[in-house]
Amino acid sequence: MRAPVRQGTHLYSRLVIIGTGIDLASVRRLGRFRERRGERGLARLFTPAEIEYCRRAGGDASLAARFAAKEAFFKALGTGLRRGSGRWTDIEVVRAPSGEPSLRLHGDAARAAERRGALHVHVSLSHTGEVAVAVVVLEA
Repeated sequence: MRAPVRQGTHLYSRLVIIGTGIDLASVRRLGRFRERRGERGLARLFTPAEIEYCRRAGGDASLAARFAAKEAFFKALGTGLRRGSGRWTDIEVVRAPSGEPSLRLHGDAARAAERRGALHVHVSLSHTGEVAVAVVVLEA
């Protein structure tokens, strides 16, 4: 939640950045994973909605961007993927009607973010045919 802005002051927000994470993911490597592991492998990393969106919109590049976002989230938490910080599917990349991505947290990932004090989670994604990148910022 954003603190109220007071008129006539330079106080815009009381929120502070408590964590940042960045990750790169190889589109080719994600494609090889998908080919080797099939649907079961994808289901370990991505929610059904993420898989469906990527099939329609961007294939392996979109999957790689989502994988990078999940890795970046764990880095922003400062935990990495450890017991109690969540599973891959506890972090879901969703899109607003405008196309802006955001992270929806479930289960252990949501509880880990809450324990860290995160009130806002910001994500930015980009990809080429070869590499995907994601940046996550946590605010408290």
